[in-house]
Amino acid sequence: MHNKTIGIRHEDKYEMERRTPVTPHHAAKLIREEGLKVIAETSPKRVFSDQKYVEAGAQVDKDLKACPVIFGVKEIPEEAFEKDKTYVFFSHVIKGQSYNMPMLQKMMDLGCNLIDYECIVDDQNKRLIFFGKYAGLAGMINSLWSLGQRLKEYGHAENAFLGIKQAQHYHSLQEAKAAVSKVGRQIAEKGIPQELQPLTIGFTGYGNVSIGAQEIANLLPSKEITPAQLLELRNRSTLPGNIIYKVIFKEEDISRHKEGKAFDLQDYFANPQNYENDFEKYIPHMTVLMNCMYWDSRYPRIVTKKYLRELFAKDKPKLTVIGDITCDPDGSIECTHKGTAIEDPVFVYDPDTDQPAMGFKGHGILVMAVDILPSELPMDASVSFANALYPFIKPIAEADYTKNFEDLKLPPAIKRALILHRGELTPDYQYISKHLKG
Repeated sequence: MHNKTIGIRHEDKYEMERRTPVTPHHAAKLIREEGLKVIAETSPKRVFSDQKYVEAGAQVDKDLKACPVIFGVKEIPEEAFEKDKTYVFFSHVIKGQSYNMPMLQKMMDLGCNLIDYECIVDDQNKRLIFFGKYAGLAGMINSLWSLGQRLKEYGHAENAFLGIKQAQHYHSLQEAKAAVSKVGRQIAEKGIPQELQPLTIGFTGYGNVSIGAQEIANLLPSKEITPAQLLELRNRSTLPGNIIYKVIFKEEDISRHKEGKAFDLQDYFANPQNYENDFEKYIPHMTVLMNCMYWDSRYPRIVTKKYLRELFAKDKPKLTVIGDITCDPDGSIECTHKGTAIEDPVFVYDPDTDQPAMGFKGHGILVMAVDILPSELPMDASVSFANALYPFIKPIAEADYTKNFEDLKLPPAIKRALILHRGELTPDYQYISKHLKG
């Protein structure tokens, strides 16, 4: 007996979370072409209204009790899990994140199946379903908006970046891009104030997040230079004043071997403890730093609190905004003490007092660290995500999870992402057990 019913959760982790993994358009296709039944949990804030799901032929209900398979976006509260059901969402458990271990334990106790979007990869280990590009798009829009507001605090009352709003205030990505392009034309015609030249944006990483951030930066009159060229940009008198310089930093630009050996990428991934920060020499030459790279605690940090103390002890530094899209609390950007909310997105970290103050005012470095950035472009992000997820929905819905793991018929990419099967950690995820208390 194949299951034919899927549920779409109402998101409740964040007030401003408006994304959905399955849009009404995709729900209509699942019903019409795949013979599935779709139940959407009623939601007052989802970017697509309940009515749109009804029009698509889906049922809207106050709960998902009738659904054996449930699709969501963010983590699910422990009390919402039901016995033996299959859940598909971003669980944030694969690094052994302590704050989600109770949730994982609850799923295990209830014999649940867990499929994590983050682990859905192809044979080359490339992720297939992601919001990352939208985190980059929204993060760059927000960082340019933040730059405008911070420069205003610094006395640049007329700066071009004041023409950009926070991403959530645009109806669509298209509208946001039009606004950034308009600012780009203004910069091309009128230039950048002498004291802000050369205006530079650095990007750590070159994956989906970085690609999204660069897509927005490229709407400005920009020129890409190498990290080595960034260090030579100091002679600003001869530079054109209507261009923004962008720099992409790879692993070998960010870290160096502690013993002075040549940088080796495979060795860096295998033995990160043998490497140290080599990024600090670039920081004084950037106006905006966009942190778009994967990081975990085995790797060197790229911006430490100690370094910021030294930087701000001299004259006011060039570095004005850090867009921390990676958003690991106390992570690669050590002064990101927490992810911020869409409705309160930025803080100024004061290196002298080691204290953050929400908003644009104060001494120190401005950090934009919204941790659900794609939710600021909820419609575009949901459509793109659902397009990628769609081919997998029917096989996930119809799989017989009572079978042994070896005999479970799922597309390989989905099977690789099955963290829990009937409440047990699957072979690739056994290592998480050491992070579970008791």
